[in-house]
Amino acid sequence: MEEELKCPVCGSLFREPIILPCSHNVCLPCARTIAVQTPESEQHLPPLLHPRGPAPTAANAAAAAPGAAAGSAACLDPEVAAGGGGDHADKLSLHSETDSGYGSYTPSLKSPNGVRVLPLVPAPPGAAAAAAAAAAAAPRGAGPASSSLTCPQCHRSASLDQRGLRGFQRNRLLEAIVQRYQQGRAAAAAAAKCQLCDRSPPEPAAVLCEQCEVLYCAACQLRCHPARGPFAKHRLAPPPGQPGAPGGGGGDGGGGGGGGSGGGSGKGAGGGRKLPTCAEHDLENYSMYCVSCRSPVCYQCLEEGKHGKHDVKALGAMWKQHKAQLSQALNGVSDKAKEAKEFLVQLKNLLQQIQENGLDYEACLVAQCDALVDALTRQKAKLLTKVTKEREHKLKVVWDQINHCTLKLRQSTGLMEYCLEVIKENDPSGFLQISDALIKRVQLSQEQWVKGALEPKVSAEFDLTLDSEPLLQSIHQLDFIQMKLPPVPLLQLEKCCTRNNSVTLAWRMPPLSHNPVEGYILELDDGDGGQFREVYVGKETLCTIDGLHFNSTYNARVKAFNSSGVGPYSKTVILQTSDVAWFTFDPSSAHRDIVLSNDNQTATCNSYDDRVVLGTAAFSKGVHYWELHVDRYDNHPDPAFGIARINVVKDMMLGKDDKAWAMYVDNNRSWFMHCNSHTNRTEGGVSKGATVGVLLDLNKHNLTFYINGQQQGPPAFENIEGVFMPALSLNRNVQVTLHTGLEVPQCVKQPKLPNN
Repeated sequence: MEEELKCPVCGSLFREPIILPCSHNVCLPCARTIAVQTPESEQHLPPLLHPRGPAPTAANAAAAAPGAAAGSAACLDPEVAAGGGGDHADKLSLHSETDSGYGSYTPSLKSPNGVRVLPLVPAPPGAAAAAAAAAAAAPRGAGPASSSLTCPQCHRSASLDQRGLRGFQRNRLLEAIVQRYQQGRAAAAAAAKCQLCDRSPPEPAAVLCEQCEVLYCAACQLRCHPARGPFAKHRLAPPPGQPGAPGGGGGDGGGGGGGGSGGGSGKGAGGGRKLPTCAEHDLENYSMYCVSCRSPVCYQCLEEGKHGKHDVKALGAMWKQHKAQLSQALNGVSDKAKEAKEFLVQLKNLLQQIQENGLDYEACLVAQCDALVDALTRQKAKLLTKVTKEREHKLKVVWDQINHCTLKLRQSTGLMEYCLEVIKENDPSGFLQISDALIKRVQLSQEQWVKGALEPKVSAEFDLTLDSEPLLQSIHQLDFIQMKLPPVPLLQLEKCCTRNNSVTLAWRMPPLSHNPVEGYILELDDGDGGQFREVYVGKETLCTIDGLHFNSTYNARVKAFNSSGVGPYSKTVILQTSDVAWFTFDPSSAHRDIVLSNDNQTATCNSYDDRVVLGTAAFSKGVHYWELHVDRYDNHPDPAFGIARINVVKDMMLGKDDKAWAMYVDNNRSWFMHCNSHTNRTEGGVSKGATVGVLLDLNKHNLTFYINGQQQGPPAFENIEGVFMPALSLNRNVQVTLHTGLEVPQCVKQPKLPNN
């Protein structure tokens, strides 16, 4: 916070700070040294500012010099002018460097902060008396010389009115904070004790080592911290709070009285302050806030002054509103500062990792090179140089980031502390004088932390691998292979999912990974905890595997590979397929005479001959049940319902070849058919509106049919094994709709196996 309390001109803590129109602050004495006077005409110039030429006569000098001197003093500071020649050092004194007579703005003095100030010139004898006489004798029409003040921070110029520097408002809040800060530093200095003394109580501290961050008394410094050897480069400073210490403030004083109309009483923050009065009306206190001019005003300013037609609001309400805005803006900076501190810790850990990894690589490199004896001696030095350069490059990048981030953090922290002190103040008008500028500064400070500023620019890993296998004659061409085994892929669990009997997996490489990857190998077990098998090899990072078992738990893992070899496996992800199957008729494998509609859930045929259509699901384990609703049934056809292999014949009734197991049914009875063998004739047929159920139990390896909820005959087929797909054959006299995702009816539902 100390940087916020220093004047940009003198570099010391503020003394009688005033607020410039650009919202920056400057000490009142410093403002007198940087003000620039611009005469309206040469006839009003003081004698020292007239063009060089013949010496004026005594009468002319007596007529011209007094009036000009008085105008100059009054323009800068009426109080200084009234005080006489004793305060002439605070006035503006300019030397003409050209025949034009205008003042030069190229002074030779320079403040600690690099701001150029004007040299001081002693007042000529009798200047005070001449100024008073000239002020009384000057004609009314003669206008005073105008002065301007250039802000040392943003370099904006501000013209001074007839009140001079006293026309700028005093920053009472800043003055109180400086005084409170000085008191705290003084208390800290009084309490500073030597940290190495054996005596009780310890001796007062005499110096602070900025590198060791230890306080020493004079005796302990000579004994423990002599100014020789490695300690010779350490910088010793006075203890905090003492004159000359960093940020101590010394004897600058802080916010003394000063009788300006806008000034405070000069009392400490703990004591009661005199209520601030209006700069235009000395007897009126501030009561309102002019939104247009962004300044506090009094009642008379609204009645008589220039603020009469402006938008004004209650002083207390605007005070609370601006405090809330500043607090809200500080929250963002506080979060960024916290992230910056964590980022600094990360960078310092990164330094350690780089150091350790660099040493490890050097050790490996030395061991390998020593094993190659004489032939590798010259090559070893070259390779060591490469490792060292790589490490130094990474260290330099990280140190640059640390220094940059530390600077930003210190600036943000100082601004935060200063703003918090401002918020503690209970002076609404004073707060509102500076709140807009502070809010903008806080917002700009938050915007400095751009995206990516808190991410390391380099990795701690060294992409250097030494191959020690080449032939002896190739030693002189030995170099680093800029490749190593790929790292472990990271599974993106948010993108991994299952649908029916298919699973989708996604993965990516870790950040800051510079090792090339040529492809990935995805492995999946058999759903029963068996061995893994490769299901995908390629460059994609997203893969869907179809045709898995329903109601099964699969384990999946992935690894990357490049020309150096295969990297380690990722973590294993567990995926559960659906308990029940959702599927439709498959248009890609259906006979060309089959007509599908209703999102491939309804099937009919263009031919009078039976044609086969399969479902999109395939079953090899578990219990599955689906139904087919008869939407249309004309002329007593014989539709067949059942299961089939993927290569079933599709231009004849289902069940006539050895690739299908079916029940065909008319309006009165049904038969089971496989390999064109008709068995188990059962009474009971179908009609429009009937429902045929198919129960495939691959745990017991049998197939059962239902019509309108009643089992149709005994189990149709037993001892069936393999992969089966739902199947249907029909002609143009029948239309059916498929219903899937159904639970097995309770009367026939089978218990699940333990491993499922």
